[in-house]
Amino acid sequence: MSDSPLPEESGARWMHDGVRVIAAGQLDANTAQTPGMDRKAAINFARVGAQKLWAGTVHIHPDAKTGAHHHGPLESVIFVVKGRARMRWGEQLEFTAEAGPGDFIYVPPFVPHQEINASADETLECVLVRSDGEAVAVNLDIEPVEKPQTVLWIDPIHRG
Repeated sequence: MSDSPLPEESGARWMHDGVRVIAAGQLDANTAQTPGMDRKAAINFARVGAQKLWAGTVHIHPDAKTGAHHHGPLESVIFVVKGRARMRWGEQLEFTAEAGPGDFIYVPPFVPHQEINASADETLECVLVRSDGEAVAVNLDIEPVEKPQTVLWIDPIHRG
């Protein structure tokens, strides 16, 4: 006799534990917020049971800049929907690159970096995906080339 579930048992299981669609209007703003940024969760453990990633949106106010930080062992992917993102990275944030709509940004584990909205008058809209739902951020004592316009990035997603 087979150990596989009967078709009706499998169907009931996958109905609630299978693919999930999170509509744009259902994003959860009840997340940690950072001055200058509006973050909304789409995929995380609390919402869908995700074990190994976090995904959501972030809207970064015009001219907003974070302090220098890294995300420990996590990998991050940022997809730019609207606006212009500038990233600085390196031991002294000496490297820089910009990304616009349709571009992806990859941030490897432990890389010191600073996120910047490169526009003084347009909101930067991005989709953010992290390789774990665990909130990891380490603020660094590096003098940023571009001074933060807001506080250091410290919240439950970005702990000091």
